[in-house]
Amino acid sequence: MNPETFQNLDRVIHEKGRMAIMSLLAATPELSFTEIRNALSMTDGNLSVHIRTLQEAGYVGVTKTFQNRKPLTTCALTHAGRKAFETYINLLAQIVRQNRVA
Repeated sequence: MNPETFQNLDRVIHEKGRMAIMSLLAATPELSFTEIRNALSMTDGNLSVHIRTLQEAGYVGVTKTFQNRKPLTTCALTHAGRKAFETYINLLAQIVRQNRVA
């Protein structure tokens, strides 16, 4: 096992809440804040902090609009976010392969 492989994991994505958000967004083009919150059973504040971290890293784009006079916040992976998540998943798979007992 190469310990450097673990050090290459993207720490922004690796936190379980952010990994869950990235996983949801990788599976669908766009989700509302409410859909993400409900799917992951997060509080508004916790989800907001995670989304802000992902947005600051350039991994998630956030759009704020109005729908039926109510604010609507939607999130989607950016191109960089999709690439970073793919790299992250591939690295996890590599770790599993390296440590698989024959």
